[in-house]
Amino acid sequence: MSEVILEVKNLAKYFAENKVLKDINLTVNRGDVIAIVGPSGSGKSTFLRCLNLLEEPTRGSLIFNNETYFHIERCADDFIDYVRYRQDKEKWKIAIVEAEDELAVYTNRLIEGHKDKETKLNVKDCKRIFNKVLNAKPNKYDYFDREAYLAFAKANPTKTISEKAQNVLRSKATMVFQSFNLFNNMDALKNCTLAQIKVLKRKREEAKLRAIKELTNVNLQDRMNYRPKALSGGQKQRVAIARALCLDPEIILFDEPTSALDPEMVNEVLEVMKQLAREGRTMIVVTHEMNFAKNVANKVVFMDEGRIVEVNDSQAFFSSPKEKRTKAFLQNANVSL
Repeated sequence: MSEVILEVKNLAKYFAENKVLKDINLTVNRGDVIAIVGPSGSGKSTFLRCLNLLEEPTRGSLIFNNETYFHIERCADDFIDYVRYRQDKEKWKIAIVEAEDELAVYTNRLIEGHKDKETKLNVKDCKRIFNKVLNAKPNKYDYFDREAYLAFAKANPTKTISEKAQNVLRSKATMVFQSFNLFNNMDALKNCTLAQIKVLKRKREEAKLRAIKELTNVNLQDRMNYRPKALSGGQKQRVAIARALCLDPEIILFDEPTSALDPEMVNEVLEVMKQLAREGRTMIVVTHEMNFAKNVANKVVFMDEGRIVEVNDSQAFFSSPKEKRTKAFLQNANVSL
């Protein structure tokens, strides 16, 4: 039976009115290589950044090795975002309808016994508070009644982020960025030692030895003392991968690792990633490289408009996609079905 390493439940991310992620659910098993594909603006990179809390989700749960590191069951912003920043009357009417639907979900939870033990507010109290919010006049300077907002926020289940969440998730689910994110004033070796010293509290000599090992593994043993400006794009990305490996991650998150590279540099990075897959590394890769998704990933996730539309094993995903939107995306990407 596969060992579950990460569970994502009902994950959402809002930027004011813009709902970038909507109720994302995904299970990651140890050894999975998951390719996340989809059109630009579908929320792929934001989702990846939420997984190690580079972006804080608006709500949902992140469960890593059976321990909850992030949990918001319901937050006041879910409701307030419907009524703030809306000065247009038609949008305001729509907001009220949507908000009332959301309120019904919350009151049903209270009826079922999911009460906030600290405040002990009942259904009637919540309706009164929420109606007060809805009746607030949306204007340029005062979008909602602050007293009602604070009362409603208090009535909601509390946010849970364990104290060690960020450090654990950022060391155990490390990110390889599209734009490398290397320190330009440091050589490759120092770029790979700094995080070990700061995050893992390794001694400098131990960190240096590990950095040498990982840089050698990505064939950069002769570039260790070079700064980023003296490296090609492919070499920079390999330094970034080595840096991630130095933290002993259980999951490596790749955000479009080849999209900033010249075509001739792409293969050298993909070869490193293929080797990591052969070693059994767990990876989640946001990518537009369909050949990688088809031939290296064991699972493919298709995202569109902030939602996961389809999840399937890679062969089935490309040979017989289930959803119309998936088929349209693959056809636009010139992938033969």
